[in-house]
Formats: sequence, C-alpha cells, structure tokens
Amino acid sequence: MNKLLVTGGAGFIGSEFVRQAVHKGYTVDVVDSISYAGDKARLKAAGAGVKFHKINITQAAAVNAVFHAIRPDKVVHFAAETHVDRSILDGQVFLKTNILGTQILLEAARAHGVKKFVHISTDEVYGDVAEGSSVESSPFLPNSPYSVSKASADQLVSAYARTYKLPVNIVRASNNYGPWQYPEKLIPVVIYKALNNEKVPVYAKGLNVREWLFVADCCHGVMAVLEKGRVGEAYNISSGIHRRNIDVVKAILKALKRPQSLIEFVADRPGHDFRYSISCEKARQELGYVPAYDFERGLAETVAWYSDNRAWLDLKVKYLKDYWTKVYKKA
Repeated sequence: MNKLLVTGGAGFIGSEFVRQAVHKGYTVDVVDSISYAGDKARLKAAGAGVKFHKINITQAAAVNAVFHAIRPDKVVHFAAETHVDRSILDGQVFLKTNILGTQILLEAARAHGVKKFVHISTDEVYGDVAEGSSVESSPFLPNSPYSVSKASADQLVSAYARTYKLPVNIVRASNNYGPWQYPEKLIPVVIYKALNNEKVPVYAKGLNVREWLFVADCCHGVMAVLEKGRVGEAYNISSGIHRRNIDVVKAILKALKRPQSLIEFVADRPGHDFRYSISCEKARQELGYVPAYDFERGLAETVAWYSDNRAWLDLKVKYLKDYWTKVYKKA
C-alpha cells in the first residue's frame, strides 16, 4: 500500500508533498503537464527514484495508460489551475482542468481499484466568511471561476464516493506560501518587487484577510489525511493565522529592509472575497494535525529562499510582465 500516484507533483504544493512522501518511504510516480507554473526542478530534492509522466489530466487515454502501467495503491490529486486572477481573465481552462480532469482521474481510479483517492481542494469554496470559521459541513459559496471549478470538483469526488463507493478524502486548505511558489501569488510577487525596488501592487487598500499556511504544514496535513483520514470524509487544513494583505506586504518589506513607500494601491480584483477562515478542529481531533510554523518563521524562511534563489525567480518573472499589466491596474 505504499505506491502513490501524485498528480500536479511538479507544482508548488504537490512537489513539497512528493518530497515528504519519498522521505517517508513511499514509491512515488508524478503526473504533471508542466504548465506555465509547473517545474521539474522542484522534484530534484526528492531523488532519482521518483518517476515522472508528462501528461495532461484532461487526456483520458493517457491517464488510463499511466494507471494501467503503475497500478497505484493510492492517488493524491493536486493537479489544477489555481490562480483566481487568471480565472477571471479566462475561466475556460479552469473548468476543463479542474472539473473534467478530476472526473477523468476518478474514473481511472475506479477502474483500477485504487484504495484511496485524496482530492486537494481549497478554502475558497466556502466563499466570504464575515466572522468565525467555516467547517467541513458549511455551505459552498464560491465567487470566482476558480473557486466554482474547485467546488464542482469537490462535488464530483463526493458523488463518486456515494455512487461508486470509491474510497475518497477531500482536503480543503487555506492560503499556502513558502519556497518554490510561482510568482503570481501575493507573497512571491511582493518579494520579487521589493528585491528589485519596484512598486509593490496591493489590491484596493489591502484590507482583505487570508489565513496563511506554510506549505510544509499543509503537506503534513495532507499526509495525515492520506494515512489516517476516515474514508469519505473532508478535512480542513489550516493554521489559525489570519493577516490582512497590507500587513503581509509590510512584513515582507520590513524583512527585506525596503521602505513602505514602494506600496502602490491598484484597482481591486473583481468580486474579491474579503475574508477566508476555516476551522481545522476536525483534523486536530481525528488526525492529530498541528501545524508547526508560526507566520514569522514561515515568512522568514520564504523570504530567505527567494533571496537565495533569485535566478529561478527572475526566470519565472520574465514571462509574467504582460500578465501583471492586465491584473494590476491603476485605481
């Protein structure tokens, strides 16, 4: 029962999970299409034993061929289009990858007798949370094409559990950050801009609140669900660490000894959710999950990693200049 197939394993969170799984003694095969945000370099630290398959999960024949060749015991499904801003610009690929791709994987898992299928979702399916925290039974109120696609995928996974008795779990995680994150998300964007003494774009007044989870802690939570989660159950994985975006930006500027005058407020994102917060009490009680990182430690390690890996960061940003002009507009 130690043969894992990890989809999206060359992505930011997926690659961290692969590294942890290899360290724990799992045999790991990775399926990834290497989209703009994918990078096989993230897998080097996992060692040569990880087998890589360049496949788009929307290609049913290719997916089934891999399942037939590998015969995985368990599947951990990270592969997805994940960036809200991009989904607002063009939502079609999000619907295709996140919904159709998930259905193709579920069919393959069912056909090949997979013993557990862990689907990685997001806190964004719950939508705005004015106060308190969402629990696993809270209603879905997605507000972007991205979060709609993830909520739909969650429902598909639940339907396969009920209709076909497929042994599944769903993980809904809060905002991840850490080394290797593609620089379209808030923290790496701010780090890059600050390192280069460029204006740092902040939506509206930066008052939106997110719950920040260091990527290693997220993947420890996913591993706990994989190994100990009750079949058919969803689990929130979160930190309890809430920060306004403007406070995150100021903390990064302080860490890099850059002035707050670099901050530039830009037009708000359309339909911008104001606050996310999820309770992971269920994971704590049932799985013993406790995150290890406080925000200060996690941010310090993240800033240090990007500062030490500026060549990688610069290479990725080279392809983002035009994109930034589309999403960061004058207020």
